[in-house]
Amino acid sequence: MSLDEFLAEWHNDSEFVHVQTSGSTGTPKPMMIEKRRMLASARITCDFLGLRPDDSALLCMSLDYIAGKMMVVRSLERQLRLVTVAPSGHPLSNLSPHSSYFSPLVFAAMVPLQVYNSLQVPEECERLREIRHLIIGGGAIDEAMAAQLKTFPHAVWSTYGMTETLSHIALRRLSGPEASDWYTPFPSVNLSLSVDGCLIIEAPEVCEERLVTNDIAVLSPEGRFRILGRKDNMICSGGIKIQAEELERQLRPHLSAPFMITKRSDEKFGEVVVLLTEGDISDARNVCEHILPKFHHPRIYLHVAQIPLTATGKPARKTAETIAKLS
Repeated sequence: MSLDEFLAEWHNDSEFVHVQTSGSTGTPKPMMIEKRRMLASARITCDFLGLRPDDSALLCMSLDYIAGKMMVVRSLERQLRLVTVAPSGHPLSNLSPHSSYFSPLVFAAMVPLQVYNSLQVPEECERLREIRHLIIGGGAIDEAMAAQLKTFPHAVWSTYGMTETLSHIALRRLSGPEASDWYTPFPSVNLSLSVDGCLIIEAPEVCEERLVTNDIAVLSPEGRFRILGRKDNMICSGGIKIQAEELERQLRPHLSAPFMITKRSDEKFGEVVVLLTEGDISDARNVCEHILPKFHHPRIYLHVAQIPLTATGKPARKTAETIAKLS
């Protein structure tokens, strides 16, 4: 979808906008979202970040998904000066500090892959460091990237949310002394946990219904939260519950090649841990045997040409399970 097409849809007589989920946990599905709730979400984010009219905002993500649409809605709600570039892995490659619209950028939203790529190129890294408010969503931020972002002079945030919550309902700081593993929900958001430890969101301004997520979380006494992983990605192997994302977090500093943890049904254990890697299987096996507890070791290692990802760069978990099942 082009910007002109989205603006035409936004300004038509309908009270709704068509969006689709990213498909990170299954097949993408269409949704109809109320424009008034998108405006409310935009206002909450702009207020939280202190954005003002005529601040510059970078649109560098696809308008087929909620993250890109919400950047446009924020610019409309707060009268931001929208800077548009074609969605790519290097969104800052064609932005010069001497351009009339770069002085520097006040606000930008990116996925982790765009941030990673920008960090590898000195000129792009410098432009990234100059952004006053950078929000990152749509995937995990590994420890190496987090360490780099912690040194940034301005505010860098990891977002928590989903299509149903119209992008994010909470942020956690990645830069400076306030960097944290804990997300802070917006003031209008109420959180609780289900009996199986999944996060429950009540955000009446952006979501009409109480939303029970599949994200296993921990709540702090102050109302902040930390995500351990998705309920869907829990592997029950021989009576032991293993969280796929937690294994990935432990292995990420030690495996240089792209990898993913998934699972396969097993007659003896019920389910077993499977590791997909673009690298050498023996190297991955050696790392796992030295880093992970014995009963968390993958029982199957598979080499793949490419780790499956969704269109928005998230791990394609269902595709990974299919690969493990058929291999």
